Amino acid sequence: MNAKAKGTKNEHRSMRLLEAAGYRTHRMAASLGEWDFIAIGPVDIVLVQVKTRDWPGRTETEQMALYPVPPNVRKIVHRWRHRQRLPDVREVA
Repeated sequence: MNAKAKGTKNEHRSMRLLEAAGYRTHRMAASLGEWDFIAIGPVDIVLVQVKTRDWPGRTETEQMALYPVPPNVRKIVHRWRHRQRLPDVREVA
C-alpha cells in the first residue's frame, strides 16, 4: 500500500469514529490545506488533520494554530500508528 492510500484509509477511519460520536463529516480530498476533513456536531465543529505514524512538524502545527475559527470550533490532529485500533488525539491550541 502506498503512502497516499494509507493516508486516505486513516482519514476514513477517523471519519467513522467521529460519525459514531454523532458528527456529520465532510472530507476535503486533494485540497492540500491545513485540514483533511471537517466534522459538524450538534454543539461544535471539529477540524481534523490526520497523520500516519508521526505528529505534524512545528511549521504545520503553527499554521493550524493560526487558522482563524469561531469559538465553537475545535482543531485536532489524529495520529494513527501501525496496528493501532484508535488514534492518538492532540488538540491544536
